[in-house]
Amino acid sequence: MNNGERCVVITGTHKGKSGTVEDRNVSKGGNVTITVRQADGTRFKTLERSVRPASEGEG
Repeated sequence: MNNGERCVVITGTHKGKSGTVEDRNVSKGGNVTITVRQADGTRFKTLERSVRPASEGEG
């Protein structure tokens, strides 16, 4: 996932939420985390493996 791409969270705490990828980071342990900004401006962090790109009209 790259900055600016639309995504939908498919597993975990934020399951069902969608938004735009803002920040991608690789932790020391090798986990890839991303910050997602929702349409209302709310941001949350989640693991990249928990999201998938949003299809047309989704999210």
